[in-house]
Amino acid sequence: MPADEARHSTPLNAAFALCKSHFIGAACFSALVNLLYIAPTVYMLQVYDRVVPTHGLATLAVLTVALLFALVTLAVLDRIRVRLLVRAGLRIDAALAPAILDATLARSQPIMARQAMRDFDAARQTFTGAGALALFDAPWMPVYLLICTLLHPWIGALALVGVMALSLTAWCSERATRASVGRAQLLSATVYAGQDAILARSDIVRALGMRKAMVRRQMRQREALLHQQVAAGFASGNYTSFGRFLRLALQSCALGLGAWLAAEDQISAGAIFASSFLIARALAPAEQLIASWRSLQQARNSMRQLNALLGATSPELRLTPLPTPRGALRLENVTVVHERRELPLLTAIHCDIAAGEAIGIIGPSGAGKSTLLRLLAGIVPPNRGTLRIDGAESSQWDADRLAHHVGYLPQDPQLFGGTIKENICRFATERLKESGGADQGSIAAAQAAGIHEMILGLPGGYEYVLDAQGGGLSLGQAHRIALARALYGDPVLLLLDEPNAHLDGAGEARLLEVLQQAKARGCTIVLASHKRTILPVLDRLIVLNNGRVQHIGPRDAVLAALDGSTARTVAHA
Repeated sequence: MPADEARHSTPLNAAFALCKSHFIGAACFSALVNLLYIAPTVYMLQVYDRVVPTHGLATLAVLTVALLFALVTLAVLDRIRVRLLVRAGLRIDAALAPAILDATLARSQPIMARQAMRDFDAARQTFTGAGALALFDAPWMPVYLLICTLLHPWIGALALVGVMALSLTAWCSERATRASVGRAQLLSATVYAGQDAILARSDIVRALGMRKAMVRRQMRQREALLHQQVAAGFASGNYTSFGRFLRLALQSCALGLGAWLAAEDQISAGAIFASSFLIARALAPAEQLIASWRSLQQARNSMRQLNALLGATSPELRLTPLPTPRGALRLENVTVVHERRELPLLTAIHCDIAAGEAIGIIGPSGAGKSTLLRLLAGIVPPNRGTLRIDGAESSQWDADRLAHHVGYLPQDPQLFGGTIKENICRFATERLKESGGADQGSIAAAQAAGIHEMILGLPGGYEYVLDAQGGGLSLGQAHRIALARALYGDPVLLLLDEPNAHLDGAGEARLLEVLQQAKARGCTIVLASHKRTILPVLDRLIVLNNGRVQHIGPRDAVLAALDGSTARTVAHA
């Protein structure tokens, strides 16, 4: 039994279990609400059967007061159950949103990652909104059927036929829309991801005259999405309209049946209208389910995808804290394969980098320099082989703890929405224990990168706010802010991808000073660059070509070998 429970337990199930009391409370209030829905029927029966024949105005007054009290109570209870579901939604969000965001950051599939939070929000709103209310009301259909039967068996039979017909309609609606809804959800993830990418690069789109082309491309992609959405909408709309027709027809038939039974003296006059009202209440949950079926189906698909996302994320193991790293690296026949094309980006890389050593990675474009740096930074895992840091396999290190000792500068600065200080300190202000030293650490990193005065010249200085996409600075400024971010906290391992790509002469001179200072304090430096102006600070060079190590050795020896190879190539030509 415990094994079965573990197999069926998922993060989403656990989050919903936290709200068990909310859902039980909402179900109990739904029971009271549905019982109080009978009050108008009782009132109608009493008015026609007791008040009208006896002209009992006092009785009418008492009945009216009782009805109003019941309706007020119904409204209050309905409000409470809605609030319970809203509270449940907040609790589910607090339990799952951090895990989903963390899982999306751990995945290398940006399209599915972007869609995950949209799926979660849609599912949460459905299961704590109108869809949930329809599910809570559905079990009360048999109760209304029983009351209809107590009025007269024929009325009960008519209500039973109506409930069965609407239930069949709901089932047919689910079958007709299942495939279209699923395909529409998958397509929407791709379409919205593409749209986000275009908007993020709108300046390039305008500069290159690509606006109309991108609009046409997006519209072509949206056509497929709209085709699936329209197919699902038409099918769902057909069944919703049929369900509404069926309910109205059955209500009218109930009036006719009631009139016939009253004419035969089998029920009272009040029961004519009561039967119509009760059948309407019996059919209402089924009609609500038909109307909500599409959103319930989408929510179910979203839950399945979220379970897959969270299930594919390896659980965090409590690792033994290792000593502060010194920066010694060892790559043992490391191979990295492209995740989609299954092509090797790096092949059988084997090298040792001593702590405090400065290594340069050179080679033609596409040789694998950036991939190697991403591997060392922990962004790309090796498909084969082993990466060791201070002798321990990379998997033995706590990733977050290790990252505090690593400085990484990608080719694209990739700043984030927030202040300059928050970007430099890697948003340490969000970690309460570190918020006190974030100010001093940010200033120290900015001074080390030589941009303290530049930051002070911005409006608000270190509190200058970048937009949601991390924009608001020139490319050169953003690159230097990213360099300061890499230097934050005096890392023992500095990984720099084309650090001088966007720098002028003065900036390159300052970068050399930064690297000399880092090297002097024992920092291990690994950088990739196409410019030879940065080579004097390096101890050794690794030459990559087509993902393989072509040369590795002392800087001057490798350069001499490369220059000699070039000279021989020119001579033979």
